[in-house]
Amino acid sequence: MRATAIAHTNVALIKYWGKRDEHLILPANSSLSFTVDKFYTKTTVEWDEKLAQDTFILNNEQKTDAKVARFIDKMREEFGISAKAKITSENHVPTAAGLASSASAFAALALAGSSAAGRKDTKEYISRLARFGSGSASRSVFGDFVIWEKGELADGNDSFAVPFTNKLCDKMSLVVAVVSDKEKKVSSRDGMRLTVETSPFFEKWVSAAETDLEEMKQAILDEDFIKVGEITERNGMKMHATTLGAEPPFTYFQPLSLEIMDAVRELRENGIPAYFTMDAGPNVKVICERENENIVADKLSGLAKNVLICHAGKEASVISDEK
Repeated sequence: MRATAIAHTNVALIKYWGKRDEHLILPANSSLSFTVDKFYTKTTVEWDEKLAQDTFILNNEQKTDAKVARFIDKMREEFGISAKAKITSENHVPTAAGLASSASAFAALALAGSSAAGRKDTKEYISRLARFGSGSASRSVFGDFVIWEKGELADGNDSFAVPFTNKLCDKMSLVVAVVSDKEKKVSSRDGMRLTVETSPFFEKWVSAAETDLEEMKQAILDEDFIKVGEITERNGMKMHATTLGAEPPFTYFQPLSLEIMDAVRELRENGIPAYFTMDAGPNVKVICERENENIVADKLSGLAKNVLICHAGKEASVISDEK
């Protein structure tokens, strides 16, 4: 019972930042993301009753990872099986640097694990399951624009991602300026927890994010790229403002991150619509129209050590299934 799946990472245009339930990984606000083609994880899961213990191999190195171990236990519980798992994964995303490596990782793991167990689970179910590994993984189950509904139920059964639309996707590019590919000092999970518990700005952030989401949905449906960009930029900056109000304060910004933001503003002053956003890490993502992607990339290449042009990515898929 073995299967291999691929899932792409995503970049949130309306951020997920803060949980209403830590144990069930339930977000305080709904979010919207853009799945990208450049970064992905390929994972093979093999369930085997003969194995004495679970094994996890990442990029050809055997690893011990508590989050993966918990997720394997969660899959066994959900699937009603007792077999141990051999997991082999290739992560084509800089790890722990704010590029959502955990999103593609757990989306691929959930889908491969389900398929290897001989199940025919819906993408909705896979999204809900992937959430237990990483909240943003729920969105990487789908392609193009995706909304992760926060849900209202206490048990979290109505909190999963759904595809939104592919409008604008073929006209939009995401240019990633890699400021650092080193592991960040404050993980997303720890940063969220500290923000929720101590930042006086958090409650205002939640209500503002919900308003931003409704405006973003309409802007995408209207194919109004300028409006999409403006909402993306302001939402991201509001998210990062909450971390400055935490106790102790912290930030994911680095000096180069701020330089890149200024470069994007300069592009706009010169008539190139481009808008930045950042997740929990120093790297800056810039959305622009495809016709301007090379202009934007050239501008950022003068600052960042690595600049990557991305387009819309596909939904997670099983590429090999052996029984």
